[in-house]
Amino acid sequence: MPVKEKLYTIPLHDAMNENDECIFCFLERKLLYKTMDFVLGDSSSYMESDIREMTDKEGFCREHTKMMFDYGNALGNGLILETHLKKVRQELHEQLSQYSPSGKGSPFKRILGKKSDGQNSLSSWTEQRNKSCFICTRLKEEFECYLDTFFFMYKGNDEFRQKADNCKGFCIPHFGALMEKASRELSGSDLDQFNSRMSGIMEKNLERMEEELTWFVDKFDYRNKDADWKNSRDALQRTMQKLHGGYPADPVYKHQ
Repeated sequence: MPVKEKLYTIPLHDAMNENDECIFCFLERKLLYKTMDFVLGDSSSYMESDIREMTDKEGFCREHTKMMFDYGNALGNGLILETHLKKVRQELHEQLSQYSPSGKGSPFKRILGKKSDGQNSLSSWTEQRNKSCFICTRLKEEFECYLDTFFFMYKGNDEFRQKADNCKGFCIPHFGALMEKASRELSGSDLDQFNSRMSGIMEKNLERMEEELTWFVDKFDYRNKDADWKNSRDALQRTMQKLHGGYPADPVYKHQ
């Protein structure tokens, strides 16, 4: 088996064995923590010029900026943001030099007969800047590799396929990603069978989740105060995960 396949098959097997509400949430959390350690951990990747060039260009989204602050390493954060801020200042200066509030555009654009972007050019830049994120890009790239490996194993590994067919399903966002990937990886009867199996798994486990959440709520009735929690003690956070992905009850991830 190629090295790359080993790197991704082992975590997939581990995720399946966790019996989580969504194996892809489990994998995504591992990826996120690994990426945070890469960005701000002891490897000091932020001191490498090629990495700093990418973080300067891409920046970080609001969610991951907050995670970086919570993670710690004030010096690392400061060094990363210092050069990134310079990059943003330069971009903003270039945008403002071409920006015309009146919508008439710069004289240079009028000479060339180009249509003025007006205010949209500046707002488009800020919107794109806010969407760009070094961590999001790394997570997306590696997550795609896990999706590829999922189907590689599902098609060629009987043990893995059996585990997948008997898992607790997926969160709604990752279920959508899985089904979209299936339409590109499978065809004909294989695609029909996969869709049928995964859809059945989702309906079955959403029903289970609803029952557990209902009992979680019912436990707050004084008449049930001495009753067994059954499997519902953590139903609230697992329901949130099932609907939106992630782990709402996780503590802040910090520099070790």
